[in-house]
Amino acid sequence: MTIRDLSQSDEVAQIRQHVRKLCEAFPGEYWRELDRNHAYPVDFVRALSDAGYLAALIPEEYGGAGLPLSAAAAILEEVQRAGANGAACHAQMYIMGALLRHGNDAQKHAYLPKIASGELRLQAFGVTEPTSGTDTTSIKTFAQRHGDHYVVNGQKVWTSRAEHSDLMLLLARTTPKEQVSKRTQGLSVFILDMRDAMHNGMTIKPIRTMMNHATTEVFFDNVKIPAANLIGVEGKGFRYILSGMNAERILIAAECIGDAKWFLDKASAYAKERMVFGRPIGQNQGVQFPIAKAYAQMRAAELMVNEAAARFESGRDCGEQANIAKMLAAEASWAAAEACVQTHGGFGFAEEYDVERKFRETRLYQVAPISTNLILSYIAEHVLGMPRSY
Repeated sequence: MTIRDLSQSDEVAQIRQHVRKLCEAFPGEYWRELDRNHAYPVDFVRALSDAGYLAALIPEEYGGAGLPLSAAAAILEEVQRAGANGAACHAQMYIMGALLRHGNDAQKHAYLPKIASGELRLQAFGVTEPTSGTDTTSIKTFAQRHGDHYVVNGQKVWTSRAEHSDLMLLLARTTPKEQVSKRTQGLSVFILDMRDAMHNGMTIKPIRTMMNHATTEVFFDNVKIPAANLIGVEGKGFRYILSGMNAERILIAAECIGDAKWFLDKASAYAKERMVFGRPIGQNQGVQFPIAKAYAQMRAAELMVNEAAARFESGRDCGEQANIAKMLAAEASWAAAEACVQTHGGFGFAEEYDVERKFRETRLYQVAPISTNLILSYIAEHVLGMPRSY
């Protein structure tokens, strides 16, 4: 069943049910094998795409489902709760927003229907650089205009899924930083056709990490991009990128809620089944309390995720809620992961239980796509009115 087959009544509940059903075809053995080989889940991503879930946020006029953000959040939450890893494809949901909101009609009609059908994958987001980190306005990758095209030189890092994407949303400087009055000016966003660029100056170097995340470094050596692939107005790209970050934070937070529920289900089930000294270990408060506390953290974070999504969908400012949701959900998933490992004892480190894999995977969200410290800085400055700290 595809997302288009669902009735409108209780739509999100039906979506959750059907995502769970889809994920049953990809059990722990599937993910363990991929993890051992640091391989990309091609079949899983194809199944999600064929079912229409990766096109959930693309309007119907372009072949998508035209669903609200809360539905996309439900999809990703259920993927994580099933023990799968949505990081292999989640970026397509929020990267596409820059094209949808700021692209012209020709760009939308050229790319969105093919992204919705799965013919094209927009999975790569080229923003972070080795020397700038989260100081996005200090990126050095430069796109120089030459007639009807731009020539790009520079380097990106932590560009996940670059080897498995047809298109990249690329942020580059088009005016040197020293020539603009505000550091956020002079940045532009492009749609880069990676299939062409791979044969014309772009090089991808995989980065092996503690979890199977398919992340890379990308190098640009005189890579040409047609001027027609500029999204919006030259020099206004920082604002375009920012406009999608609230959606990104909400969707990642939903994934963390899914992770937390997976860990809590595993921990509580094992605590009830595991017998030591003639009784289940879950009878001991020392085992119960960390699981119960992690559950409480998850439920509180879940409420903030829902609030952030509701504000986003109604068009209200949700920067505060989106950032807090991401921070609290990431902390909740980590607390649940810790409790799950501790409950399982030595078996928590055994590959066959999947706990150690999910433990490694959920740790990422304390750092990415934005670190907890930067969220706290945002709250201090933009919510509480304190002086800027960086």
